[in-house]
Amino acid sequence: MLRSLADWWDSVELWITQLSFPFQVVLAIVVLLPVCGGVAVLADLASDAVDAWWDRHRAARGERPRS
Repeated sequence: MLRSLADWWDSVELWITQLSFPFQVVLAIVVLLPVCGGVAVLADLASDAVDAWWDRHRAARGERPRS
């Protein structure tokens, strides 16, 4: 299973490296922009969740809310 995955990835790498540079750039943009956007959205949601948890935790302990 792992060997077939490695062989597939090698063929994808070979295909990408044989493309001309402008097509490599377009492919990178098409793939990386959505991936980076998704990671940014997930990081934002995670930080909002941690911040909300921390505010609830402080309120339960009777501490002053931060400004």
